[in-house]
Order: sequence, then structure tokens, then C-alpha cells
Amino acid sequence: MKRIAILMSAGALALGLTAAPAAADPDRPSFGQATLTGFASLPALTFVPGSEPSGSLLGTSPVNGVTPPFSGQPVQGFSGIARRHDGTYDVLSDNGFGNKANSADFLLRVHRIKPDFRSKGVQVLGGFNLTDPRGFVPWALTRQDRTLTGSDFDVESIVRSTDGTYWIGDEFGPFLLHFDHRGRLMDAPVALPGVQAPENPGLNGGRPDLASSKGFEGMARGVAGRHLYPLLEGTVSGDPAGTLRMYEFDLRKRAYTDRRWTYELEDPAHAIGDAIAVDENRFLIIERDNGQGDAAQVKRIYLADKRDRDRDGALDKTLVADLLNLNDPRGLGGAPGTFRFPFQTIEDVIILDDRTLGVLDDNNFPFSDGRTAGKPDDNEFITVRLTRGLKADPRVYR
Repeated sequence: MKRIAILMSAGALALGLTAAPAAADPDRPSFGQATLTGFASLPALTFVPGSEPSGSLLGTSPVNGVTPPFSGQPVQGFSGIARRHDGTYDVLSDNGFGNKANSADFLLRVHRIKPDFRSKGVQVLGGFNLTDPRGFVPWALTRQDRTLTGSDFDVESIVRSTDGTYWIGDEFGPFLLHFDHRGRLMDAPVALPGVQAPENPGLNGGRPDLASSKGFEGMARGVAGRHLYPLLEGTVSGDPAGTLRMYEFDLRKRAYTDRRWTYELEDPAHAIGDAIAVDENRFLIIERDNGQGDAAQVKRIYLADKRDRDRDGALDKTLVADLLNLNDPRGLGGAPGTFRFPFQTIEDVIILDDRTLGVLDDNNFPFSDGRTAGKPDDNEFITVRLTRGLKADPRVYR
């Protein structure tokens, strides 16, 4: 188990990170091999009906057998998920085609989907574009109609509040964005004090202290509903290599608190994909390498705990599921045996019950081909049963 160091104020220094043997704490027994219990897939070439063309800035050369531009908006890039408790889910498409420069015609959108694990298909029931009709964004947007695009924000994480509104984490600021149930921005983007990415519109020639596309990749809502816990994907300049900051945001005060933690990656070259609360103290966090297909080596889900059991300021993380080593005795994902989820970016985890997780990939359409070389990845939705329960707060899945 690795350690997570806690910082109690924005000016505090990160405490030392040490290793502890897996059997050191009998209260945290290790998890064994998890089991694949459901598989469903949405074809890569799925587009929003009647939508605008996209991909005009990708050139005209084929990518994994698909030639841009496209006649519509692809239903792709699932970078966040929110459960609706009726068998459907809200999934967030990210900034589009990979960066600010090539995504001006990609409309940011939340899709509503329904997986059918019997037919192994995923139905797209609709969704809504993200917009700013009231002009809360103070800088110029790409479109005059104020529909938000992948050149305006790189949205990567989403939580659904009890009032039906959505909080979305962005990487370009990084910013927190608050939308109503129809995708209309409700407040001005909330900047992160003291941290700016290269795409931040307020940089004004200054030096960024966060790498491009390394903002709020994951974000959890506290089970009590009062706080958000956004997690950066990259290391802030001056912090130890491979440590990622997790912040606490007070929804009532609309402000960050003075509490902050750091999550240590197994390797500084890794990244996180998503975060979700298990209870008031623990989170599930996806950690991954940048490989895909046979080259993928690390696609894992860890259980991270805010509590300081040893009273030394360092908190543990425990491996819950290795997504490259799932038991598949029924052959749900192919032939019976071991199932691999070998995608470059895996950015969605949801708790379905105390022992079952839902996991989705971000297929980076049309660029990723982790499942079949030369073929754009589909959007896959799998369910995974853990070897034992999380002892989660029931509010996270009821």
C-alpha cells in the first residue's frame, strides 16, 4: 500500500510519503481478483441524431479507419458519470478531439444512457448540450450562441447534486462549473486559487504551474452533499513528482476550504481517471498508465482513506480491482478466463452496490484503439464484483 499525505492548509508542506507492507493493518485486508459480471458496448461510430458536423480541424486522413470530418457530433469520450437511480446514467463527453486547438466544433454535452447487460448493448436516450445563455463566462467564447465547445472548456468530471443540478470539473482553468438540469451555466466559473493551467484565460502571459490537460480529472461529492472533492490529474509545480492535490469545496459557501490532501501515484508517469466517494472518509480512485492494448500495464482502482490511522499525517491507499486482471468465468467479455480492460484512458467509476462497481472507458474517438488495433475503441460499460464489500455509506448507491 502507498501513502497519501494530508495538508491542512493551502500553505502547508506535504508530509513525507512512505511505504507500508500490505499486511501491516489487519483492519484493511487486501482485495483479491475481482470478477466481471456485466459487459455492454456502444459502437464508436455513434452520433447525436440531427447534430452539427464535427472534426473539421482533424484533417482528412483516416484515423483507425475512420476519415474526418464527421457528419454529426460523436457520442464519445465519456470522462464522467452520474447515476440517476432508474437504470440510466448521465455521462459527460470531454473536450472533444484531444485539445483546445482541434475541438472548436465539438459541442460539450451530457448524454443519458442505459446499458443492457443481457443484450450487451448501450442505448442513448438523449442528453443536452452545455451552454452559457446568461453570459456568466466573462471571456470570449467560441460561438456567438454561447453553446460551449471543446475549445472553451475541457470538462472531465461530473457530479449530480440532490437538487438535480450538475457540478463539472474542467482542466483548462482548472475551473468548477455549475449547470442546471438543462445544461445551462448557473454561475461564473470558479477558479482554483493559486493554480493555473496553460489554457487558463486569465494567465495573461504569466507562467502556468500545472501542465496542459492536467486539471480536474476526477471529482467526488461528499455523501452528506455539502462538499465536492475535485482531484487534479497533474502535479502542481513545486510539489513532489507524482503527487496530486485533492481539494475540498464547500457547496454552501461556494468556496474552497483550507483542507487539502495529496494522492501519490504508483509512478509519476501515471495519471488518475476518476474519483467517487465511498463514505465521508474514503474514495475510489482510478489510476492508469498511458498504454493501451497489449502495452497497457496499470489500470487499477484504489480505495483511498482521508483518516489518519497512524497519526503521522500519512494515509493509505489499497488496491481494490486490477482492470487488466478480471476473472471472467462466463466469458461475458469474450472467451472464459481473464478479461482485460486495456484502454488508454479509463475515466468513469460508479458504485452500484456494496460489492459491485460500474466502469467505463473514454474512447478518445477516433484515436484510441486499445481493444482492436486499427479500429476505434467503442464506449464499453462493464460491471465488476469485488471479493468483499466496501462497507460503503448506503447513500452512495441508493
